[in-house]
Amino acid sequence: MTQAEVDRAVARATGESVRTIQRLGFLIADPDSELTDPDDEELGPYVLDWDELERERLERPLTQRVLEAA
Repeated sequence: MTQAEVDRAVARATGESVRTIQRLGFLIADPDSELTDPDDEELGPYVLDWDELERERLERPLTQRVLEAA
């Protein structure tokens, strides 16, 4: 499966645009490769919990969110 096919499949499944999916950077995980440290600084996080990220964003004070958006 090519990256373009992955992007289109994720876009269809999530209802997001292909451009948004490309920006977020989805990849197919290799089930034979063990992720020894998904939070490794050098290799980056392999998994991002979008619900947790949104919850953290919404828990920040409104004034901080307004400043971040500017």
